[in-house]
Amino acid sequence: MSDNISFNLSEVGYNVAKYLPFGPVRDVMPYLIRRAEENTSVAGQTSRELNLISAERKRRKV
Repeated sequence: MSDNISFNLSEVGYNVAKYLPFGPVRDVMPYLIRRAEENTSVAGQTSRELNLISAERKRRKV
């Protein structure tokens, strides 16, 4: 779930949780690669997140 979606849901009172895999890189990377392959919208989400970060930086004049 994108951060902007999580943030907006939490702002209106929904409980939001994120799953965060952790551990040695050699153990975690195969899982992350598989999830990226399964989730065909990853590229679009990344682009959208970068645009949101850029807009926020401009808003803050950083």
